[in-house]
Amino acid sequence: QLQASGGGLVQTGGSLRLSCAASGRIFSSTSMAWLRQGPGKERELVANIRWGAGNTYYPGSVKGRFTISRDRGEKTVYLQMDSLKPEDTAVYYCVAGASIGDYAVWGQGTLVTVSS
Repeated sequence: QLQASGGGLVQTGGSLRLSCAASGRIFSSTSMAWLRQGPGKERELVANIRWGAGNTYYPGSVKGRFTISRDRGEKTVYLQMDSLKPEDTAVYYCVAGASIGDYAVWGQGTLVTVSS
């Protein structure tokens, strides 16, 4: 199971940190990620991390502004979001799966609203 938290309302240029607490076994090969879906938009991958090696991936829309990390001892994944823009407004989901883009386990969403 995945439990996401940390969403809220922030002004343009501000920062937020999302957390995702995982329960159960996590394999080194597991990909943990954050997806988002904004109003009227398609779902989008915003960050992925390999649990064991820590390799990360970001799309161009958030690269340099968002940072994904994990605490293996706490079994928690974080998404640090800086320089937020109104277009970052979305419901953010924590997910996990066998590989990037293949996510079988989903947490509940957490809403991030960026005001202009």
